[in-house]
Amino acid sequence: MPQFEAGTFDCIVIGAGHAGAEAAHAAAQMGARTLVLTMNLDMIAFMPCNPSLGGPAKGIVVREIDALGGVMGKVIDKTHIQMRMLNTGKGPAVRALRAQADKVLYQQEMKRTLEDQENLSLHQGVVEELIVEDGEVKGVITQIGAVYRAKTVIITTGTFLRGEVIIGDLKYSSGPNNQMPSIGLADSLRDLGFDTVRFKTGTPPRVNSKTVDFSKTEIQPGDEEPHAFSFETTEFITDQLPCWLTYTTPLTHQLINDNLHLSPMYSGVIKGKGPSYCPSIEDKIVRFADKSRHQIFLEPEGRNTREMYVQGLSTSLPEHVQRKMIESVPGLEKAEMLRAGYAIEYDAIVPTQLWPTLETKKIRNLYTAGQINGTSGYEEAAAQGIMAGINAACNVLQKEEVVLGRADAYIGVLIDDLVTKGTSEPYRLLTSRAEYRLLLRHDNADLRLTETGHSLGLISEERYAAFLLKKQQIEEEIERLRSISVKPEAAVQGIIEAAGGTPLREPMKAADLLKRPEMKYSEISRVIPAEVPCSKEVAEQVEISIKYEGYIEKAMQQVTRMKKMENKRIPDGIDYHAISGLAKEARANLSEVRPLSIAQASRISGVNPADVSILLVYIEQGKIAKISG
Repeated sequence: MPQFEAGTFDCIVIGAGHAGAEAAHAAAQMGARTLVLTMNLDMIAFMPCNPSLGGPAKGIVVREIDALGGVMGKVIDKTHIQMRMLNTGKGPAVRALRAQADKVLYQQEMKRTLEDQENLSLHQGVVEELIVEDGEVKGVITQIGAVYRAKTVIITTGTFLRGEVIIGDLKYSSGPNNQMPSIGLADSLRDLGFDTVRFKTGTPPRVNSKTVDFSKTEIQPGDEEPHAFSFETTEFITDQLPCWLTYTTPLTHQLINDNLHLSPMYSGVIKGKGPSYCPSIEDKIVRFADKSRHQIFLEPEGRNTREMYVQGLSTSLPEHVQRKMIESVPGLEKAEMLRAGYAIEYDAIVPTQLWPTLETKKIRNLYTAGQINGTSGYEEAAAQGIMAGINAACNVLQKEEVVLGRADAYIGVLIDDLVTKGTSEPYRLLTSRAEYRLLLRHDNADLRLTETGHSLGLISEERYAAFLLKKQQIEEEIERLRSISVKPEAAVQGIIEAAGGTPLREPMKAADLLKRPEMKYSEISRVIPAEVPCSKEVAEQVEISIKYEGYIEKAMQQVTRMKKMENKRIPDGIDYHAISGLAKEARANLSEVRPLSIAQASRISGVNPADVSILLVYIEQGKIAKISG
C-alpha cells in the first residue's frame, strides 16, 4: 500500500469512544492542534452496553470530569431520559447520581460538541501502525496508507483491539455492536513490546417494549426533583421515562443450569477474564445458587425507539436459550427479542506499563486511556481520557503535567490503582476502593477540582467567577453559624421540638445546634435567617461541612500524613535488585512499576511495610545503586 503525508498535529487521538472524546476535547481546548481518528464517525461516544451513566462512585467521576472542564456531564444532562439520586438515605459519601441516556441523542450531541470544538479535526480512518523512532512516537499510519505526524498520540481503542464476539459456540472477529475490530494496531503494540492481557465483557439481550406486559413489573420512575451532573446546567429535562423492575424465576435458573454446557464461559470457548463485579446471568446462577431470584431492570434505550435493555441478564448463551430465558421472566413471556446478548473478548495492555500521567513507560509521548488500560465502564474511560488529553497537551505546550492524588478525586484513585497495582480483571471503580471517600463526594467535586480545570484553560472565566462566589458564600455562612448564639426562646424551642430534638437549656452556637443529627440547615435558617438566603448548593455544603466536621478533619489529617510520603520522591533509575533486605517479590514488583514516591511504592502488591522501611533508609542515606546505562 503506497503511503502519503496526510497532516501534522500536536496530538492524535485514536478512537472516539468515551475516553477518546474527553481526551480530544481537553487537548484541543487547551490549545493543542488535535486530530481524532475513528473507524466510524457515526459511532462517536456510542454506548454498546447499558445506555446509562453514573451510580455509586461512577456518578462522582462524571461530576469530577465536569469540574475539570470535561463534556460528559453536559452531554448527559441534555440527553437523558431519566435521572435518580441514589443512596439518599445514607451519608453524603455514598450518594451518587445515575442517569438513563437516550443512546442516539447522547452520541449525536457528543459528536456535535467535538465538531464545534476549535483546534479539533475529526477524520474517519483505521489506524494500523504507530510510527516510533528512538523510543518516541512520531505519528500513525492508517489502513489506506495515510501518514499523520504528531508530537503526542493517545490510544483509546476500547474493546476493539483484536475483538471477538461470542454467542454460544459461535465466535467471530468483531468489535462491539458488529463494528470492525482493530487487528493491525494490536499487532503494532505487541511488536513494540507491550505486555497485553485478554479480557472479556458482555451485554444482555434487547426486547421490543410493545411486547412487554408491564402490569407484571414494578415501575421505577425518575426523581421529581431535578438533578444535573454538570455544574453549568441550568435547564432541566422534566418529561422523564420510567424504567421497570422484574425478577428471574426458578424456571429461568433451571434453563440456565440445564444449558451451562452450552455457555462459552463454562465450555472453555471464552478465555478472557471478565469483571467479577458485573457477572453474567450464568455466573450469578452458579455463584449465588442459594438465591431464588435476581433483579432484572427493563430500561428504554431512547425516546424514539421501542428497544429496551434487559439489565441484569447479560449472557453469551446460544440465542435459542436466550429466547427461553426471556420468556421465563414475568412481564416478558411474549417479549420479542430484538438483539441477542453476547460476550466480547479483547486485548488490553497491562496498566503497570504506564506512568501516573498515562504516558507509556516504553514509548515516550504515547498515552493510553480507557478500556485498553483494563477498565470497564464509560465513566472510568472518560476519566482516563480527560487526564490523558490534559497531559498530552501539557507535554506539547511545555507545561507541568497533572496527576490527581487519591485524596483529590476518584479519578486519582482509579489511575493510581491501575498504574500501581495493575488489574487481573476489567477494573470497576467502587466507593470501597477510596480510603478518603468522605472527602470525595458528589456534592463537592467543584470545590476539589475547579481550580485545576481553570488553571489549565478548561473552565471559562464566567464559570470560575461563579465558583469563587459560591466558595465565598459557603465560607461566610459557616462563619456566621459559628459566631451566632441561639437562645432558648419559645419560637426556637418549637422548631427544635418539631424536628424531634431536645429543647435548649441554655444558649448554643448555631453551628453546634446544626451538628445535632435531627437538625437540618433548613431549620437552622428559620431559627437565624440570613440576610440573603443561601442557594440550595451552598446550604448543602454548609450542612455537610458542619455536621461531618470531626470526620472530615480526621480524614484531612490522614491525607497530610500520606502527602509526606508522596513528597518522599524515589530517584530515577534505581536498581531495586541491588538493595539488600528487600523481599524477592518486592524487588520484582518495584522494578516493574518503578514508583515515583514512597507512598506509591507502599501501595504496590507484594511490597510490605518492612520493604518500605528498608527503601526509606536507603533513600535517606543516599546508598541506592542506579541501573547502569
